Amino acid sequence: MASKSFYAVVAGVGSGTGRSVALRFAQSYPVVLLARKPESYSDIASEINKQGGQAFGITADTSDPQSVTAAFEAIKKKLPDKKLAAAIYNVGAGFAIKPFLEVNVSDLDASLNSNVRGLFNFAQSTLPLLLSSATTHTPVYPPTLIITGATASIRGSARFGTFAAGKFAVRGLGQSLAREFGPQGVHVAHVIIDGVIDTPRTKAWEVNGGVEGGKLDPDAIAESYWHLHTQPRSSFTQELDLRPYVEKF
Repeated sequence: MASKSFYAVVAGVGSGTGRSVALRFAQSYPVVLLARKPESYSDIASEINKQGGQAFGITADTSDPQSVTAAFEAIKKKLPDKKLAAAIYNVGAGFAIKPFLEVNVSDLDASLNSNVRGLFNFAQSTLPLLLSSATTHTPVYPPTLIITGATASIRGSARFGTFAAGKFAVRGLGQSLAREFGPQGVHVAHVIIDGVIDTPRTKAWEVNGGVEGGKLDPDAIAESYWHLHTQPRSSFTQELDLRPYVEKF
């Protein structure tokens, strides 16, 4: 059990990975949930609190630096004596599947804003807190920044140009952060989610022939995120790829 002197923050919560990650980390920490709309986090916060954990949500747009700054000021007021143990960036909108000649600059901006601009803002607010935890406090596990990536992080498929641009940029920024802050005791990890996640929205989708386990289980993803957080400094993973056993890659 991790110390209750620390907390975790998850940006980009919803019915899939964000919910599962919040529930998993709430087993050990108070959890702060960030999303653009209260309906994205309110039920998850209630679920965690009913289970005996501690969670609350804050409405924030990670693409807006002032919104992110205000969110962390609110966290400081709500949890004045707690230090940051883990920050998870799970935001990734801008998923426009179109022929390249049919996309426009607004499609590109949507991907870049939610992906790399949002990570930039989130990292600038969380890394000083994670560094403080690493250098002036004694967390059970190394302070951690985990970034959700996608197949598009490493492969730009046809009709996925704008989404791949955002995800490639996130991966590059994550690598730079890992090389800069890893030696300072902060674990930065990028996770490639290679496949369709099993969520209410994708329940009716037939993926990989409809076989059992053909979609990514968000609870299993969350367990991998927790494993990354608990890795000792002697064996940090910078990049992890997750996919169903039948997924082609």
